[in-house]
Order: sequence, then C-alpha cells, then structure tokens
Amino acid sequence: MAAAKPFLDRFGLSAREQRLAQILLVVAAGLLFLALPVGLESYVAAKRSDNADLRDALEAVQASRAQAHAFQAKREAVDTRYAKKAPELGGFLEQLARKQKLELTDSVDRPPVPVGKRYIERSTTIHLRKAGLLAISRFMESIEQSGSPVAISRLNLRRRTGEQDSYDVELGVSAYDRVQKPAGAAGKDGGAPAQEKKP
Repeated sequence: MAAAKPFLDRFGLSAREQRLAQILLVVAAGLLFLALPVGLESYVAAKRSDNADLRDALEAVQASRAQAHAFQAKREAVDTRYAKKAPELGGFLEQLARKQKLELTDSVDRPPVPVGKRYIERSTTIHLRKAGLLAISRFMESIEQSGSPVAISRLNLRRRTGEQDSYDVELGVSAYDRVQKPAGAAGKDGGAPAQEKKP
C-alpha cells in the first residue's frame, strides 16, 4: 500500500481518495490473483473436452472402418458363393447320398421360381429309405457345407416301426442362381439393390 502512495501522489488526489484508490487496487489485484487460475483452469478444461471429442471422433472412424471391412468381407463371401452356378440338384444330391451309403429312391424337381429381381430358386424333393440318423445328419451337413448356394428348405423324418435307427426321410433342397444383368443395368457397385433380400 505504501509503495502505491508515490504513484497516487502524481494524480493530485486527497488522502481519502488515495486510501480509496489503494483499497481499489488491492481488490483488483486480489481479483486478478483469483481470476488467473480460474481462467487457466477453464481453458485447460475446454481443451480437455476438445481432446475428448476428437478422441471419440477418431474411435468412431476406426469402428466404422472395421464395420466397412466386415461388410466388404461379407459381400465378397456372398459374391464368391454365387460366382458359380449351383449344380443340378438330382445328381448332386445322389452323389452326396452315395458317399454316406444312403439310398436315394426318387427326386421330384419343381419349376424354377424368381426370388426378387436378382435370383432364381430351383428346388427338388428327395426321399431316402431306411436311413440311420448319423448318416442323415452327415448327409445334411455335406449339403450345407458344399460351398454352393444350396440350402435345405424342408425336412420330414418318419421312424420305421420295428426297426432300430431306421428312418424314411423326405428332404426339400433349394439352389439359388444369380441372374446375370446386362453390363449397364447393374447399380454403381454392381450388387443387388438394397431393398432386395439375398436368399
């Protein structure tokens, strides 16, 4: 306070005015002393919040990149699955049944049916006689794991009376063929339109 007096003397202030000016200077210095850390703290908090927002944005970008890769891999797997036409079902199923020592008595082909605009479903119904459960399950597994766009659409299993582990089976199997579009008719990415459902 005494150090400020020579400075205040220059302004020609009375003793009372000088005292009030000194009090005002002390209050201003105190406010500055308190405001500086608070201001710095709020600045640091704002920067911290900005950094957190940037970190969240980067994590969201990384997550969407992973999702895009997963989507691309799934799409490539579908494209690979439909790249070659599914085999003729009668001979294909007979060959798989023979590997499991199953007797395929007959097969009934149904006319092809369009599925959306990009796929055609071919289906057949086969009958197996006196088949064991293990051989049936392995036969069905070999159909699903054939790598072709073929799926089991119906299963009817009847136990033969008086015979142990012996069943008559009616099995519906469907194959899906992708319809080849003209070069200019495909979408930007060459894939099926978003509203169409893949079988």
